Amino acid sequence: MEPECLARIATLVPAATEAVCCLGLQSRLVARSHECNHPLEIEHLPVCTETVLDAGESSARIDEEVKQALNSGLPLYRVLPEVLLSARPTHIVTQDQCQVCAVDLERVQDCLPLLEDPPPQIVTLGAQRLSDLWSDLQQLARVFQIESHAGLQIKGLQDRLAAIADRRPAGVTPRVACIEWLDPLMISGNWVPELVEHAGGTVISGQSGVPSQWMTWDALLDAAPEVVIVAPCGFNIQRTRGEWELLTSRPEWSRLPAVVEGRVYLMDGDHYLNRPGPRLVDSVEILAEILHPEQFMAAHRGLAWIPA
Repeated sequence: MEPECLARIATLVPAATEAVCCLGLQSRLVARSHECNHPLEIEHLPVCTETVLDAGESSARIDEEVKQALNSGLPLYRVLPEVLLSARPTHIVTQDQCQVCAVDLERVQDCLPLLEDPPPQIVTLGAQRLSDLWSDLQQLARVFQIESHAGLQIKGLQDRLAAIADRRPAGVTPRVACIEWLDPLMISGNWVPELVEHAGGTVISGQSGVPSQWMTWDALLDAAPEVVIVAPCGFNIQRTRGEWELLTSRPEWSRLPAVVEGRVYLMDGDHYLNRPGPRLVDSVEILAEILHPEQFMAAHRGLAWIPA
C-alpha cells in the first residue's frame, strides 16, 4: 500500500527518482531529469533538465568537454523552469555530491524565483558511502512524513546485504579493479569500494567516501587485479562495447592477471554502480555473482553484466 502523501515531487537526478519510488511515492512524481529512466513507469513524466554534453561523443571528447566547462565555470546541466512551472512541484529532490553528475544546487536555487509562490522545498541528497544511502532515505521519509514505511524499506535493503554476507566464502577476497572511465583511465571511488567489500572482494585502489581517481596504466598493471569490472559512468553495456578497443588495444591490457585468467566483465554502470540510490544493493548482488559464481546464482547475467 502506498503511504499517504500529498506532495508533488520533481527529481533532478536518477538516484533521487529511484529513492522516491523505493519509498512508495512514485505516484507523487510530477517531473524528472533527462537521465531518469528507472522504473520504466516514470518515463511519461515531463523532463525538467537538459545537458550541454553530447553523450554520443567518445570518452576522451566527453572528458575534454567536462573539463573545459568546469574550468570556465560553465554549467554542464540546465534546469528548465518552464517545465517546473507547469508541473507545480511542492518539493524538488536533487543532489550536491557531484557537479558532473547532475544540476548543481546553485542552478536549482537560481530558478526558484521564477516559480510560484511559495516556491518548492529543495531536498538535497549527497550519498558518498553506502551508509549515506540510509541517511538519504531517512531524510526523505522525514520530509514526506512516512518514517515507519521507510524503516521497513531500509530494513529490507539491509537484510539483502546481510544475506550476501552470510553466503560469501570466508577468506576469498579477489583483488578487483572497477573502471569508471575509459579514456583517460579512472578507477571507481565513492561508494564502490564498499560495495566490492560487501560482495567479497578487495579493491586495488580507492577508498569509500573518496571521489573516483585517475589511474595510469602502469599503476593498474602494478596493482595486478584478479578481476576487472568495466562500468563507465553513464554507460550501458552496449555503449561500453562501442569503445572496448580503448582498453584492449593497450599493450598493458593483455598482461593484467584478470585478462589472463578470463575474469573481465562489463557491467551496466548507468543503471547500477554509478547511482547512489536503492539499487546499490542490487549492485552488491551483481558483484557477488561476478566474484563468487560458485556461491551465487547468476541472476543478473545478460541484463546487468556480461563476461567480456
